[in-house]
Amino acid sequence: MVDLKSQYQKIKSEINNSISEVIESAAFINGSKVKEFQRNLESYLKVKHVIPCGNGTDALQAALMALNLKSGDEVITADFTFIATVEVVALLGLKLKFVDVNPETFNLDVSQIEKAITPDTKAIVPVHLFGQAADMDVIMKIAEKYNLYVIEDTAQAIGADYTLNNRETKKLGTIGTVGCTSFFPSKNLGAFGDGGALYTNDDKLAEKIRQITNHGSKVKYFHDEVGVNSRLDSIQAAILNVKLKYLDNYISARQKAAEYYDKAFKPHPNIIIPVRDEKSTHVFHQYTIKVQEIDRDGLKEFLNKNKIPAMIYYPYPLHLQKAYKYLGYKENDFPVSEELSKVVLSLPMHTELTEEQLQFITEKVLEYADR
Repeated sequence: MVDLKSQYQKIKSEINNSISEVIESAAFINGSKVKEFQRNLESYLKVKHVIPCGNGTDALQAALMALNLKSGDEVITADFTFIATVEVVALLGLKLKFVDVNPETFNLDVSQIEKAITPDTKAIVPVHLFGQAADMDVIMKIAEKYNLYVIEDTAQAIGADYTLNNRETKKLGTIGTVGCTSFFPSKNLGAFGDGGALYTNDDKLAEKIRQITNHGSKVKYFHDEVGVNSRLDSIQAAILNVKLKYLDNYISARQKAAEYYDKAFKPHPNIIIPVRDEKSTHVFHQYTIKVQEIDRDGLKEFLNKNKIPAMIYYPYPLHLQKAYKYLGYKENDFPVSEELSKVVLSLPMHTELTEEQLQFITEKVLEYADR
């Protein structure tokens, strides 16, 4: 699904030199590379504060903790997403409220959010799934109306732009109260291990997040908050600092590959290509098609036999997961999410795809679809 080795080969000397600088300095935790990456990412995102942390899941947890949400407070999020978005809500004793998703964009169906709001609702977590934005104009309007926090999950959409109704363009993750991201190796901006970050324009919130991710401490051995230990190590920061310079190029390469897929699949009546939201750029963390009158699982198996990796993101909606049965949801509560889990298929999408590879992939998909 990704070709991290080829990507590394193109910037090998820069990466190796940056890692060597960390090793020579022996500043492996909170070293100068972490601070340098923080500043550079702030500049790229045009946001006041970036707080690096251990991974994207920690970022979500730290955001919820910093907002002082208490046991029983409700958090609204999408039913069709990766488990990390919801597990931190459950771990903190907060109450999950799922909302179904838009069948075209795969993001929160904003028409259903208000129906899920109760007096206990405190936050909305929109997930910018597969690389493009949820409808942030509507979400922010609802949040303002009901005095709710907005925690943007941008793990799959770093670098994507969103044009607000006032024509102002912002990077995803900088619109809501706080943004969270992951630097897992397969992400558009990926480390060589785990990593994550939060970003916000709120000075007080940023200070509290820094404190929480550092054992609840501002001054060593003095702990004013219950915190966690979540740090981005210096070697990962050194790698990310190099790769950040190429992020826009990586996005362009993904978009070019997506255009190739689009051209090949759009004429086929049983293959539905990803929709582009007019307000959002799509950075294509995943290129996810929907199939109709085609055996999706059979197609996946056929591609795998031809040495083409294909993945199902996600094969089972969250409200039906065993771990979340206690919420009381049942089948058909979120019909769009349930249907998507049966028809979506993600094809190889990364920065190193060649035209020859794209041609082979599309030919095999069409070969099976035309059986």
